Amino acid sequence: MAVAMLEMRLKPGREKSVLRRHPWVFSGAVAHVHGEHAAGETTRLLSHAGEFLGWGAYSPISQIQARIWNWDADELIDEDFFCRRLRKILSQRKLLFQSECTDALRLVYGESDGLPGLIVDSYAGVLVAQFLSCGPEAWRIQLAQMLLELTGADSVYERSDADVRKLEGLPMRCGQLLGSDPPAVQVIQESGLIYGVDVRAGHKTGFYLDQRTNRRRVRSLAAGREVLDCFCYTGGFTLSALDGGASKVLAVDSSPDALAQAQKNLLLNQLDGSRVEWLQEDVFKALRALRDRGRLFDMIILDPPKFAPTAAQAQNAARGYKDINLLAFKLLRPGGLLVTYSCSGGVGEDLFQKIVAGAALDANVDGCILERLYQGPDHPVALSFPEGLYLKGLVVQVA
Repeated sequence: MAVAMLEMRLKPGREKSVLRRHPWVFSGAVAHVHGEHAAGETTRLLSHAGEFLGWGAYSPISQIQARIWNWDADELIDEDFFCRRLRKILSQRKLLFQSECTDALRLVYGESDGLPGLIVDSYAGVLVAQFLSCGPEAWRIQLAQMLLELTGADSVYERSDADVRKLEGLPMRCGQLLGSDPPAVQVIQESGLIYGVDVRAGHKTGFYLDQRTNRRRVRSLAAGREVLDCFCYTGGFTLSALDGGASKVLAVDSSPDALAQAQKNLLLNQLDGSRVEWLQEDVFKALRALRDRGRLFDMIILDPPKFAPTAAQAQNAARGYKDINLLAFKLLRPGGLLVTYSCSGGVGEDLFQKIVAGAALDANVDGCILERLYQGPDHPVALSFPEGLYLKGLVVQVA
């Protein structure tokens, strides 16, 4: 893998995005591919005139036919390259989080960290890795070994079970990769709270690390409020609201396993269980039932799953986002807060604000945006890769 046997030449004028350091090369920009066509093979990227552009990982089936490792002609893609890059990323994370009260964070965030297709989360000594494209897939064992050595972690558990692997022609894979088996529930700490994480079967890699700073914000806003937490999963926002002094929380999720872990997390933190009600129900149905019963809340949190992974699906997803926000607006008392999110990469900030504004209009309420919320700093967004920003949220106060 150290020497590039593959060469990819682009069509005339299609090198502009690469020169701007965008890491994706789409198949429509490629004129010719020469050499051994192995998935994950390092390829030399050239302009149509033959000028060197970068080193990339070849993905023969994907519409993204190459993901760029780097732009330096003299730096070969070998084990030393990955070791240097991982050392740099881990050093940056250490500096960023040295004052944070948590033992769980994202260590590697794909393209934004210069390692396209690789996701690594750390849960108190257990690393959970996702190899989402052909490049990191080809280096998967070496990368896992380096991660163990550089972090001193006990385990690397693989969660390469995301749908995006299908676009790469890669099979789903989930299981122990290196080191010791993780416990059935790995306990982590965050901002003074404790959570049990199922790294084997939980959502994403087990927990929504990207919402860390937003959970703290909800805690700071919750005092004295009656809160409705929709799509509560294992209770991240619910526990934060309770810890912040919420008078009562109604937590809704369709998953019995998630709610069971949420209740265990409540016990782990010795919070007052009399202030929380758990409801296993489809959120859309639950919101309609609450509306019909005339229930009102002081704060509503909407953190739904990804409705639109790509921009092509955005319009269909817009209806779902509008429906839940419209129902939420109808359930808020005057002066109440709606904390609403979209984690859909296909729904940009402007579209999301328009959807929420349309929902408020249809609900016949006036509202003001108090804050905009984003993913945490361990999910950085490279200036040359705006696609790295996927989580966007609004704190809206109704009149």
